[in-house]
Amino acid sequence: MNKLRLIIAREYMSIVGRKSFIFMTLGMPLLFILIMAVPIGLAWLNDKGSDTQQIAVIDETGRYAAALKSDDMYNFVAIKGDTVTNAREFYDKANGSLDAIIIIPRDVDSTGVVNIFSEGTITPALVSSVRNVLSDTIETAHLTAMGIPNIQEMVQKAHVNVDVRSIKWSEAGGEQESSTDVAMGLGLMLSIFTYMFVLMYGAMIMNSVIEEKTNRIVEVVVSSCRPFQLMLGKIIGVGLVGLTQMAIWIALLAIVGTVAGSAFGLNSMASPDAIAAAGAAANAEGMDGFMREVMSINYMPIIVNFILYFIGGYMLYSALFAGLGSAVDQASDSSQFTTPVILIMLIAFYAGMACMENPSGPTAVWCSIIPFTSPVVMMIRLPFGVPFWQLALSLALLFGTALAITWLAARIYRRGILHYGKKASFADLFKWMK
Repeated sequence: MNKLRLIIAREYMSIVGRKSFIFMTLGMPLLFILIMAVPIGLAWLNDKGSDTQQIAVIDETGRYAAALKSDDMYNFVAIKGDTVTNAREFYDKANGSLDAIIIIPRDVDSTGVVNIFSEGTITPALVSSVRNVLSDTIETAHLTAMGIPNIQEMVQKAHVNVDVRSIKWSEAGGEQESSTDVAMGLGLMLSIFTYMFVLMYGAMIMNSVIEEKTNRIVEVVVSSCRPFQLMLGKIIGVGLVGLTQMAIWIALLAIVGTVAGSAFGLNSMASPDAIAAAGAAANAEGMDGFMREVMSINYMPIIVNFILYFIGGYMLYSALFAGLGSAVDQASDSSQFTTPVILIMLIAFYAGMACMENPSGPTAVWCSIIPFTSPVVMMIRLPFGVPFWQLALSLALLFGTALAITWLAARIYRRGILHYGKKASFADLFKWMK
């Protein structure tokens, strides 16, 4: 046990003691914010920085061209349909001053088809703008043609936008307003974190194993300890690094949540019933309503289960990475073994994305129980509530499988770390496991 503690401490301190660890731990939240903000900013700059496109509108009906209003992106120029006999000739005569031509045919009322011609591919924004505007305009014209007095006003009065609110019953019998969108966003974020962290720390262990094997350091180390102790020490040491990072991020998140809650008159430590009562008494619109929906979620069981599934998933996949890393001499040769493992993780990630719309469906339930996919898929389901028996069964299978994989990986590791020269195959791995 003393040797195992030394290996764990060495692996832990060799990573935590680096400046890069401190930088990534504090800079990773900012990096995620930047990743989300950059596409939005670039899209805004793309719209604002582009030149206004000149669009000719040839309206053969003479009734709908005026509905297309010019803006910063498009300048629509209405042209009577009987003045243009050939759209291509008209486009060529413009000598590059036109970007596209919209033709509204005479039978658009019956067919609902509008054509846009251009030398390049039509942008989705232009197609969407034309579709939405003309659809509403033609619909209004059809209602007017029916000859029913005040039919437009009647349709407008009959139109109702249904606001669906999600209300949960608390254990005390009270009502608590929640947000399906917030729960879905939280589940997606947790699944991405689990997928990314497990893959990142697993690859870190593999690189460490390959580096020590390449430098022949492992031959000296295994003369003083058992190979299983060395592999387990690496797994535990790097795992503690991951838990340290998570603890720091959770503390930062709690501080930000407390500050934000205080700014909106909420206490992040308040009970769900108190938050629901405060939300019912206040205006649920805008940022204030959003903050109340965010704080209506009971984060403690979600955080606890997130840590448990991270530990189980990390143990399972890191043992695979450690065992497979010991079977190769160079990092460039590891792809033949790591590709199947990464594919399994990708399947788990895509299964989680597919289960977002129905977290209680049979696919979501089974994928959250199967050990190789449960660390990712269960993150999608946690914010929506999971029966206790499914959580217990899933965790039991996950940790049981992780222990079995660790035992099998140790049998590969003890042979692989001293295997040089000949490239190992999957047949060799199965032979080492026996």
